[in-house]
Amino acid sequence: MTPITHKIGVLGAGQLGRMLAIAGYPLGQKFAFLGASQDEPSALLGKLYTDEMASLNELVAFSDVMTYESENTSVEMVREIARSTPVYPGEKSLYHAQHRGREKALFDDLSIPCAPYRLVDSLENLKLAVAEIGLPAVLKTTTEGYDGKGQFVLKEASQIDQAWQKIGGRELILEGFIEFSRELSIVAVRNAHNEHVYYPLVQNVHHDGILRYTIAPARQISKAIQTQAETYMQALLDALDHVGVLTLELFETRDGLVANEMAPRVHNSGHWTIEGALTSQFENHIRAITGLPLGDTSPRQPVAAMINIIGETGPVQEVLKMPNAFLHLYDKAERAGRKLGHINLVADSEDALYEQFKQLQAFLPNTDQP
Repeated sequence: MTPITHKIGVLGAGQLGRMLAIAGYPLGQKFAFLGASQDEPSALLGKLYTDEMASLNELVAFSDVMTYESENTSVEMVREIARSTPVYPGEKSLYHAQHRGREKALFDDLSIPCAPYRLVDSLENLKLAVAEIGLPAVLKTTTEGYDGKGQFVLKEASQIDQAWQKIGGRELILEGFIEFSRELSIVAVRNAHNEHVYYPLVQNVHHDGILRYTIAPARQISKAIQTQAETYMQALLDALDHVGVLTLELFETRDGLVANEMAPRVHNSGHWTIEGALTSQFENHIRAITGLPLGDTSPRQPVAAMINIIGETGPVQEVLKMPNAFLHLYDKAERAGRKLGHINLVADSEDALYEQFKQLQAFLPNTDQP
């Protein structure tokens, strides 16, 4: 029988590691983290090692199994750790997810629709790529870059030099612009026994490249579209021999779902599952990487939502006065564009959910609401 308690090492000590530990402790798990400083969000949830090699070795020695917070984690480091300690998700998932060119090539191999793309490493190659793909298009760094960073939307040929000056001098990818009605994502989980579970598709709304809120499940999603998303995910999970949570961001178009990018980890658009699903994405990730049975992904109530708290903490006392609203703060200092926490909402109806949104306008950009 698989033991219940495991010592879990997390590469990273931000809010995702923090929420993994919060979900894992009721299951009897133990945690330690690798971080840059002692004031990171996970600091109080287990021993926190700094990123010196001796500390990494201590963390590996502590751990029965390891996982990571970010697709920007070093593939070489994961490969070396895996010689002695299992790391989930594995090297293959990390290798593809951290490079947009490799990621798109994987989508192509698995017949998962995605935007047309070209890799470029010079201004001349960028001009050729624009001529092939056309405009508008989105120029992105192939690695790193998140929350809208490392991107440039090209609308006119006159912007090509400006785009290269802003983010060039490194390998980039030019992606054709997809006409879409909304942005969706799906979170799935696979364990080493090849069991899969899927959460419902959710609708995501961004502002200045940062996710501001998620509606779960996404409104008016047909069974066929949910099945299409799950089919994409099963192909990815199996091709990567993925263990843990995998998230796929998607565009909804007139011709169906088009893949944008994937993340081999628990994801911001899945935070609603903490109060909104029978088993959160964080608990299911812990279950998957420790060989425990996967939990039920069904929503607890008809509708749920997640609102990110960005830059300033804001009037969170008002959240605490609201029924069916749940505050999650990450113990992070205020800074423009920084994710400081989130608010989860659950409701019996869409109308009730929208009433909650009206009370939380201070946390939304401008007068934005669903």
